[in-house]
Amino acid sequence: MVAHSFRGEVFGPAQRLHGATFVVDARFKRDVLDADNIVVDIGLATERLRAVLAELNYRNLDEVPEFAGVNTSTEFLAKHIADELAEAVDAGSLGEGARGLSGIEVTLHESHVAWASYERAL
Repeated sequence: MVAHSFRGEVFGPAQRLHGATFVVDARFKRDVLDADNIVVDIGLATERLRAVLAELNYRNLDEVPEFAGVNTSTEFLAKHIADELAEAVDAGSLGEGARGLSGIEVTLHESHVAWASYERAL
């Protein structure tokens, strides 16, 4: 759950401060399974995703210095989360097997008709 506002006519009434509640899905991709026949250590991936989301949850994103002057759209947040997970892969936080990942896709669902995904290669 976050609060934020947007700048720009394209956002209409969402230019005012409002709240959003998201369900977040992270999909990890690889071409071949690792030595343990898995894509990623789901326990480590879940822990890292939980940590990334904890930095955003119950926050007014307009007040987060890192996001100053940024429209924190659903798409932007999906990219931010995917980038944070990619950094965790690079740092080895998802285990050595995660270094074989080829991509990450993050989807934020605000409702059954309002959602967005961001996919990046690794």
